[in-house]
Amino acid sequence: MTVTIYDVAREAGVSMATVSRVVNNNPNVKPQTRKKVFEAIERLGYRPNAVARGLASKKTTTVGVVIPDISNMNFAEVARGIEDIATMYHYNIILCNADKKKDKEIRVINTLLEKQVDGLLFMGGTVTDEHIQAFRTSSVPVVLCATADGNNTIPSVDIDHEKASLDAVKLLIDHGHRKIGMISGTLQDPALGYARYHGYKQALENAGIPFNENYVRVGNYRYESGIEAMKFFLDLEDRPTAVFAATDEMAIGAIHAIQDAGLKVPEDISVISVDNSRIASMVRPQLTSVAQPMYDIGAVSMRLLTKLMNKESTDQNKYVLPHDVIKRQSVAQK
Repeated sequence: MTVTIYDVAREAGVSMATVSRVVNNNPNVKPQTRKKVFEAIERLGYRPNAVARGLASKKTTTVGVVIPDISNMNFAEVARGIEDIATMYHYNIILCNADKKKDKEIRVINTLLEKQVDGLLFMGGTVTDEHIQAFRTSSVPVVLCATADGNNTIPSVDIDHEKASLDAVKLLIDHGHRKIGMISGTLQDPALGYARYHGYKQALENAGIPFNENYVRVGNYRYESGIEAMKFFLDLEDRPTAVFAATDEMAIGAIHAIQDAGLKVPEDISVISVDNSRIASMVRPQLTSVAQPMYDIGAVSMRLLTKLMNKESTDQNKYVLPHDVIKRQSVAQK
C-alpha cells in the first residue's frame, strides 16, 4: 500500500505538520526531530505526493519544455542548459517533442498547461499567431528559447540570426567569392529561416554583389535537403564558387554532394554554415561555421523563467547572446 504522511508521522512519533515542515525544508524544526523524521521516511520508503503538495502550495515546481526535434544535437545542448539551471533552482522538467509540427506544438502547450506547470519554455520553433494566442491565455510565465516572435511580445533568449548569417557570407566575400549560393531554411519562419536569408541578401548588398535567385534553394534544415540543393547548384551553367547553408546538416549534405560529383571542398567550392554543432568538426574537411552558444541559450532562458515565476524584476524582455565564427578547413581563397 502507498505510504502516507500519516504513516511517517506515526512512525516518527510526531505530528503530520512536523513531517510536512521537514519535507518542505522548513528551518523551524529541531535537528533531533528532523533526524527522526528522515529515518522514518527511509524505513518506510515514503515519497512525498507532488500533486498534493502542488495543490496546497499552488506550485508544482515543474516546468514544461517544448522541443521541436529531440534528435537534433543543438536542441539537446539547449535542453542540457535548461536542465542544469532547473536543478540549481529545484525545478523538475517535463520535456515534450513536437516534431516541428504546429498542430502538435499547440496541443503539447495546452497539455503542459493542463498539468499545472509553473512555467513554460518553448524552444526553437516558428512562433505563429496561434502560438501567441496560446501563450497569452496561459496563467503562467512563458519564455521563448532559441527563437522569438515577430513583435517581441513574449520574453525570449536567442542570437541575432540575421547578423550571424551576414557574418558567414561576409567571410566568403572577404575570401574573394562573388558567386555565393545559399541553402536556406523555410522563409515562413521569421525568427530563423527568413532572418538568415535576409542576412545573406544584406551581405551581398553591402558588397555590391547582385542578388541571383538561381543561387538560393529552400531546404528543410536536414541533411538530405542540403544534398538536393547542392545538386541543383552543380547543374547550373554558372555554378556558385561558395555556398552558405543555414544549418550544419544542410552544409554537410552539400559537401557530400560536391564530393560525390568528383569535386573538392574547398578547392572547387567553399562551404560555410550556422550552428557549429559537433558534426561540424567530424566531417572532412572540417566545416567553418558560426557558433551559437546553445548551452548558454538554454541556461539563460531557464534563469529568466525562474525570475518570472518568482515575480522578480528583469532587465529586459529580449536577450540576444553573442555568436562567433569558427574557422576550419571548408573555406578557401577564390
